[in-house]
Amino acid sequence: MAIKALADYDFPSRSRQELYGDDMLVHVWWKDNPMFCAAATFRAPTAMTWADFKAGMIDPWAASDPAYDPSFAFDWGYDGGAFSPRDDATLADLGVGHKHTISMAGGNPLSQQ
Repeated sequence: MAIKALADYDFPSRSRQELYGDDMLVHVWWKDNPMFCAAATFRAPTAMTWADFKAGMIDPWAASDPAYDPSFAFDWGYDGGAFSPRDDATLADLGVGHKHTISMAGGNPLSQQ
């Protein structure tokens, strides 16, 4: 669907990557979970390992769903494709980029209804 701007959009984005230094914004979306209506956004260092990102950012956020089990084997995705994160790999090593979306599927019994 085309969007018509009311005026020229001729200025740099306020959330462009260069403003975040070695950090980036990462969206995380728990697909089909009725507790979360949208993805959450986290500011994370590109050098952060997947294990630290999950334990320090995803787990506390997702734990607001009482059915969340951090040990559950989620189906991970990245921008609509398959994603197989390794605990010891950094976000940069995994190819995670600024303002891209990591998705997780499964792990909530209510999403199966």
